[in-house]
Amino acid sequence: MKILSVFGTRPEAIKMAPLVKALGGSAEIESVVCVTGQHQQMLQQVLDLFDIVPQYNLELMTRNQTLNGLSSRLLASFDDVLETVRPDRILVHGDTTSAMVSALAAFHRRIPVGHVEAGLRTGDLSQPWPEEMNRRTIDVCADLLFAPTESSRHNLQAENLGGRIVVTGNTVIDALLQTTGRILADQPFRERLDAHFPFLRDDRKLLLVTGHRRENFGTGFANICEALAQLARRDDIQIVYPVHLNPNVQGPVQDKLSGLPNVHLIEPLDYALFVRLMQRAHVILTDSGGVQEEAPSLGKPVLVMRNVTERPEAVHAGTVRLVGTEVASIVQSVNHLYDNDDAWRAFSQRLNPYGDGEASQRIVAALTGAPMSEFLHDQQAAA
Repeated sequence: MKILSVFGTRPEAIKMAPLVKALGGSAEIESVVCVTGQHQQMLQQVLDLFDIVPQYNLELMTRNQTLNGLSSRLLASFDDVLETVRPDRILVHGDTTSAMVSALAAFHRRIPVGHVEAGLRTGDLSQPWPEEMNRRTIDVCADLLFAPTESSRHNLQAENLGGRIVVTGNTVIDALLQTTGRILADQPFRERLDAHFPFLRDDRKLLLVTGHRRENFGTGFANICEALAQLARRDDIQIVYPVHLNPNVQGPVQDKLSGLPNVHLIEPLDYALFVRLMQRAHVILTDSGGVQEEAPSLGKPVLVMRNVTERPEAVHAGTVRLVGTEVASIVQSVNHLYDNDDAWRAFSQRLNPYGDGEASQRIVAALTGAPMSEFLHDQQAAA
């Protein structure tokens, strides 16, 4: 069975990397990898960490590209790859524009599509934008829907989609546990990671910040920066913000936060370095989807700078809290966790609803028809 995996952004690469390794380890599968390359520098760091060498790189990144421009170039370029490879199936992940266009290109050629991380929904096409539309489109095209949770499965069933649904857990937990295992076992590796953060102080608790969502561009990011500037006045805090390369993020962040005491604006990190920062964080403030899934496995409270989330399991489990992008809400929520140890402990001791690190193996089993019983028990226990 020839399976073509396609991805292009750093978050996609992190979540697909353990699956690509699992596919390559199956005697029944010929695994082919195509990267679209719109986050080439950040993407390469993940490929190197997991020792993945793509057979195809479309190198689609252009400066200030529009979604329509990216889509049109990808549709033509990926169609050429499909013509050359002639896969039995493609696998796409999540909700990026590259995943949606790749799924559509395969659908046009009647090539079956497997959607990893299927079924996430907010119910609002504008939040997150354009991801909510992208993932709905992929789920319509796909005949195999790998839902990370029971909630995602219910979403898919409610839409009467034709694909077969398999609940697998989330592959990001596979990637996280493989990486944390290496950090724990390999002291020289851990020391090399820590050497990247000589500015961290043991007497101040780390607030780790990530932010990149398009719906927060403009007023949202202005509010986020103002909230961080107010929080930086605390004498027990150190804020580390790996700033996304998008100019809509770089501009307000640098204008408002550059040079402030207790604020460290750094370049985007490779995955291992970011995992190490998550391990060392006291609280994580983010608008990222992946961090909502990962950080609870490390016992870290997550405050989400969004009004809605497609990951309601985390909210229901108490591992994340939605705080929006209003200045007062962000400041109050962070201060509460810094000032109230009981609240922090209650937050950090919740169980992660996103799986046990065996999602990739469940997907391979579903693709090959192998028994899944040995993995299903663990997933039910984790749920």
